[in-house]
Amino acid sequence: MGASVDPLRLAVIGAGLIGRRHIEAIGRSSRGISASITDPSPEARDLAMTLGCPWFPNLDTMLATDRPDGAIIATPNQMHVAHGLQVLDAGCPLLVEKPLADTSAEAIKLVQAAEAAGQPLLVGHHRRHNPLIAAAKARIEGGALGRIVAVQGTCWLYKPDDYFQTPWRRQKGAGPVFINLIHDIDLMRHLVGEISAVQAVESRDTRGHEVEDTAAILLHFAHGALGTLSVSDTIVAPWSWELTAAENPAYPATGQTCYTIGGTAGSLELPRGALWSQDAPRSWWSPIDRDAGQPPGSEPDPLDLQIDHFCDVIEGKASPRVPGREGLRSLQVIEAIKKAAETGERTMLDLTAYQPTDV
Repeated sequence: MGASVDPLRLAVIGAGLIGRRHIEAIGRSSRGISASITDPSPEARDLAMTLGCPWFPNLDTMLATDRPDGAIIATPNQMHVAHGLQVLDAGCPLLVEKPLADTSAEAIKLVQAAEAAGQPLLVGHHRRHNPLIAAAKARIEGGALGRIVAVQGTCWLYKPDDYFQTPWRRQKGAGPVFINLIHDIDLMRHLVGEISAVQAVESRDTRGHEVEDTAAILLHFAHGALGTLSVSDTIVAPWSWELTAAENPAYPATGQTCYTIGGTAGSLELPRGALWSQDAPRSWWSPIDRDAGQPPGSEPDPLDLQIDHFCDVIEGKASPRVPGREGLRSLQVIEAIKKAAETGERTMLDLTAYQPTDV
């Protein structure tokens, strides 16, 4: 595809919390404009009217009326594949919010369809677009931590009761493991490496919904590192990516750390970026130095960067940073966590699965 002179027309399907953030990001972009909003709710219709862009109550009507240059699927998880297949059938590049689907079996269908159609399929793991993550990955790959030994991650937050008035958020396919922790899992894979096995326990005792509200996970990385993750949407606490990264002004920034990555040469705090190391011989008796790094807060919104990247992909200037296969593999890890919590057993992941010849 050649370079585009006019802004690219980007349609958003689903105008809930994340859909509205995509719409806002498009509004800030110099690369794209809102082609349309598709969502049956009166609130979505009113939003489209306010923005002066077309509104459609369903995807069939939108695709029959006007094919956009690219489409963003931000509907509930259970609808991602059906909506994504429709968009691909219309010959349109696609960005799907995470998780790619509610099961990896369904996600494979979408990956297969995109590859068969020769259309780009991106997954909305937007944290990979954050410059803080790019800087952390460069430090890790540059050897600043030595060999990675262990990882700790915390995703503690409190979702208000009215968040759960939307029924699907209380049902299978929702819950903080699928909705929140999948972002953390994706970053762990991106920064540390593939996960080969998991162990987990979960509870729904606090909220009493069909899905969990709290879980504890042990990660086994393929290269030998171990990781622990704790997630809950019923804890008042400052330690989650949302409250530490200052990505979204809707969340109060706490200035805290939610990930620590430790290696034989040093340890890294994220998202604050502080690096701990020793110039003296490595020993608990030796002084330890702290490079404060760049504290969060001044970076562009990763959703804005993701929109620009989507435009680059549509124009053929870039390959997807988080292609469908990456979203699929992170979803595979989440499924393994759910299985481990259900069975109480260590669950292995097949790292040979979903190779190019298989999907």
